[in-house]
Amino acid sequence: MGKIVYSMLTSLDGFIEGPSGDIGLPVPEEELHRHFNDEMRRTTIALCGRRMYEAMRFWDSPERKTGGEVERDFANAWQKTPKIVFSTTLRDVGPNARLVCGDVETVASELKSRTEGEISVSGADLAAQFARAGLIDEYRLYMQPVVLGGGKPYFQSGLALTLQPLGTQSLAQGVTLLRYAPAS
Repeated sequence: MGKIVYSMLTSLDGFIEGPSGDIGLPVPEEELHRHFNDEMRRTTIALCGRRMYEAMRFWDSPERKTGGEVERDFANAWQKTPKIVFSTTLRDVGPNARLVCGDVETVASELKSRTEGEISVSGADLAAQFARAGLIDEYRLYMQPVVLGGGKPYFQSGLALTLQPLGTQSLAQGVTLLRYAPAS
């Protein structure tokens, strides 16, 4: 059975993007980027909401073959990872991706039951749907030493969870990885 992991960079005050919708968080430098490259390689399937998928399509572009080594490595891992995009507005998706317009919870439950390894979920709105359905097995908050003062929160408003700590890890650029699992 697969393990669904919700993982995002976040500010100290809990936001994954700033008040104007921009990322607002520092760009990962080489050492931190390598950590995320390893995470992407461990991902069996990437589940994305529309906005996150559109942002990540950057890694599908041919220009990604000419960037620095760490960026090319991430692009390669991203391109090799099968993706499922949940959207009611998109009409098509790029390479190695499948568009799903149906019942998010049913699709995620089926994937989880027939997939081995880590299944990543990206995007706060999609993750909140999964969390409400009890489908997330691990939360990974990559806390950056930045305060955004508002914006889109890692945890959606109104979502109540009781979590148990799984551990912490200090990473490059002052980032602290906080890992949690649902307490059940």
